[in-house]
Amino acid sequence: MVISYQWLHDYLPASVGHIPVDELSNILTSIGLEVEAVETSEKVKGGLQGLIIGEVLTCSKHPNADKLSVTTVNAGNGEVWQIVCGAPNVAAGQKVVVAPVGATVHPTEGEPFLIKKAKIRGEESSGMICAEDEIGLGSSHAGIMILPADAPVGMSAREYFNIPSSDHSIHIGLTPNRSDANSHIGVARDVCAYLAHHREGAYATRLPQSEIAVGGTSPISVEIEAVDACPRYAGLYLTGVKVGPSPEWLQQRLQTIGIRSINNIVDVTNFVLHEYGQPLHAFDASKIGGNKVVVKHLPEGTTFLALDDKERKLRAEDLMICDVNGPLAIGGVFGGKDSGINDQTTTVFLESAYFTPMSIRRTSLHHGLRTDAATHFEKGVDINNVLPALLRAASLITEVAGGTIASSVVDVYPVPLKDVIIDVSFDYITRLSGKDYGNAAIVKVLSALGFTVLKENKEGISVKVPSNKPDVLQPADIVEEILRIDGLDNILIPDRLNISLLKSLPNDRVERERVAQLLCDIGVQEIITNSIVNSKYYPDDTTLVRMINSLTSELDTMRPSMLKSGLEVVAYNCNRKSTDLQLFEFGNIYHKSETGYVEESRLSIWVTGNVRAQHWQNKEQASDVYYMKGLVDNLVKYGGISGVAVSFGDAAANEVTWKWKNKVLCVVTKVAAKRLSIFDIKQDVYFADINWSVWCQALAAAKTKYTEVPKFPAVQRDLAIVLDKQVSYQQVQEVTGQLKIAELKSFGLFDVFESDKLGAGKKSYALNYTFQLQDRTLTDVETEQLMKKLSEAYKTKLNAQIRE
Repeated sequence: MVISYQWLHDYLPASVGHIPVDELSNILTSIGLEVEAVETSEKVKGGLQGLIIGEVLTCSKHPNADKLSVTTVNAGNGEVWQIVCGAPNVAAGQKVVVAPVGATVHPTEGEPFLIKKAKIRGEESSGMICAEDEIGLGSSHAGIMILPADAPVGMSAREYFNIPSSDHSIHIGLTPNRSDANSHIGVARDVCAYLAHHREGAYATRLPQSEIAVGGTSPISVEIEAVDACPRYAGLYLTGVKVGPSPEWLQQRLQTIGIRSINNIVDVTNFVLHEYGQPLHAFDASKIGGNKVVVKHLPEGTTFLALDDKERKLRAEDLMICDVNGPLAIGGVFGGKDSGINDQTTTVFLESAYFTPMSIRRTSLHHGLRTDAATHFEKGVDINNVLPALLRAASLITEVAGGTIASSVVDVYPVPLKDVIIDVSFDYITRLSGKDYGNAAIVKVLSALGFTVLKENKEGISVKVPSNKPDVLQPADIVEEILRIDGLDNILIPDRLNISLLKSLPNDRVERERVAQLLCDIGVQEIITNSIVNSKYYPDDTTLVRMINSLTSELDTMRPSMLKSGLEVVAYNCNRKSTDLQLFEFGNIYHKSETGYVEESRLSIWVTGNVRAQHWQNKEQASDVYYMKGLVDNLVKYGGISGVAVSFGDAAANEVTWKWKNKVLCVVTKVAAKRLSIFDIKQDVYFADINWSVWCQALAAAKTKYTEVPKFPAVQRDLAIVLDKQVSYQQVQEVTGQLKIAELKSFGLFDVFESDKLGAGKKSYALNYTFQLQDRTLTDVETEQLMKKLSEAYKTKLNAQIRE
């Protein structure tokens, strides 16, 4: 939000004077209206500061330059300066604008520069006779500005051209809950409350006077059909107005806060919007069919031609301002092409209404119309400002556009707003704020903010909340208001802090942190991607959860899978020659089911390129399904999850599935080339999709048991078996596990050998086994018996041959 420094002072009491802009900025930030920037705003850059009106007394050719002239200029007060001038139209007797030595000149384009005493081709020059583009008054550089003969010599150029004093644009980072401060009067109210609390005396906001004479019954009637979206609608009828440019003061006020002047009628509505925070709309009354305004919803797909000449298709929930012939405007958002103010308008119907924030925000976002009116309505406006703002605007229109208020106010307000009453004890305020303000100071602050004290005793108070504060609903909000006005930088910090130990975090959060740390430790980098994706990635998916109010056509669907979100990141990095990637993300996926919408948590991992770089001791290692399998196996192991079944999906080993209690825990796949081509990825990508809900269930079921570190040494043995090629290592694992050998602590595959010498269709696995007991060392005989048991099982169940 932007406010004008000078404009704000119109509503501060005269006794305040002009608060220095730096001090005002500190006050605003202290009360929660953080000042993000302060910019100087001037109608003319530099404001012609230091420039004066002079008279050219003599003008002669420069002795050393054909295109220069040597002049003498009367600067007033008996001072005559010699100035070298290059303008072709300079002549004796002219009244001109002079920049003396020491003045800073601000051209229309380019950087300002300081005027210095100089010698130009051997002739002294003490100043500059100015062209209009050199001092910001125009764009012409054809010659110097020649003023009327009656221009007073010696007068400041600022005074002669009636340049208003400079203003300051104050940029405030307004939080969404502070709709009460979304206007100049709202900010002034807070400043006055601050001054009343910190200084002696009363400081009341100066509100504009709008006492106007109104006429008879309005020829235009109003009906509200959509009361849920429009609880109040008021209007006023004016005749005899003349549309034209706004006066200088009005244009200047709007320019300071970054609003372009359009015409006097529209400018008044914009002025009152930023004065009161109440949006208004002016209709050409002659174009309201049937002299009736109806606030209602129109059927889905109804077309509407807006002020920007674009035709829009309406939704059934869009709130429309209509006449008997059709729509006139999108309520609270945008006007219509056929009902707007133009140069021929002479009668005006002025609208002031309250539209509900949710309705306005949905419509504004859907149609991409982020207007000032919409942003005010969606934050919430004061329903009791509807009439004061309407009367203020009507008064200003008669002032700047002539005309007459030809009717009384039409005010349709079927269900008046209920008062919000809050009871709060003084003890509660002291305990929550950490400061004893005193009962009188609390009442003074709240009264200054517009709260009405209904009841007060030594225990506490009962207050009625002003309608401009829709966020104040409970006693804690009352404390926040007092803290703000006292100054957020005045909150006391105690000498001693008492800290209670936090309860342990939920298992889900703990496990996320643990797994994320584990992945980061082994070189997998965490990414965060948008959960809203492009539906073109899923052309055949009928279960997509589509966005109703999508910001762009490229982000219109909640992602049904994590895969393609990560592929976008992979493609981005590969296009920048970063091709060795290991990435992970915790996120959610979405789809529709027969019972409604479904949201599921996922941990996804993407691996592509090399997982080990080339080194003098070893070759580079490319990523593959087995690397991904090992990575997931390690996560399962470190999680202490047991009872997991692993299976390969096809003979090419491009898919591996982990199941826990027949629930899919994780699936690792090699991403199909067709999918990679969508992102123009030209290298293999491997993707692990972990169902995080099932993971947490498995983790909760896992039982962690402590076992003392064995005091006795382990025994290792190797075994080589010859198998048919179609027998997988997974089958070897299953057979080994079925034996349930308590002494077997671990085993693994350390070599695969294939050769015609083994026989057709044969391969050899070299396996390593580790045996250990807690209470003693295994003997050689016991170890050989265990190895024999394993060998017999492989022979029986896998038709294996033992290699000697």
